[in-house]
Amino acid sequence: MSIIDKAIAAITPPESAEARAKAREKAEAAALTGDWLSQILTHHREIEAQFAAVKAANDPASRRAEQKKLGLLLTAHSLAEEAAVYPALAADHQVGHAELAYQEQSAAKMEMGLLERVDPMSQDYIDKLEHIESAVAHHVYSEEGTWFTTLAESASPEELALVTARYSEEYARYMGSHP
Repeated sequence: MSIIDKAIAAITPPESAEARAKAREKAEAAALTGDWLSQILTHHREIEAQFAAVKAANDPASRRAEQKKLGLLLTAHSLAEEAAVYPALAADHQVGHAELAYQEQSAAKMEMGLLERVDPMSQDYIDKLEHIESAVAHHVYSEEGTWFTTLAESASPEELALVTARYSEEYARYMGSHP
């Protein structure tokens, strides 16, 4: 983690586990079985579990293999949100949130690429991985706590059906038929 990253982290500490849990509960209450939001919540949980799998890997080859799985999940998920959900946010008068979400996901992709250049068994690797994980957790907190729940409550049924169809289509384009 760079000195600038450390300074920013000190100034803006991450949300508490309790705040993240409340955001998740709020999003789960707004989700409908099989809709875009329920799919996203499933993917958020899978991404969280994959961060843990990368950290738990105890040799370079295993860590790299788990890192590749994490990269695949993050990329498929972000591309689906970027194609389906963020345009819906913008149409729902959340242009600033949509633009910030694009920026955050772009930064995460770049950081994942940089992670490939670090010795997977080094402390620098763990530090960078945890920095990425923290940034992703903050992004998820914003989505689940306000942005997506607002969209779920205010968009028309037709718009939400379009978001569900497009999110599913884009995720499947990258991952195959995995929901």
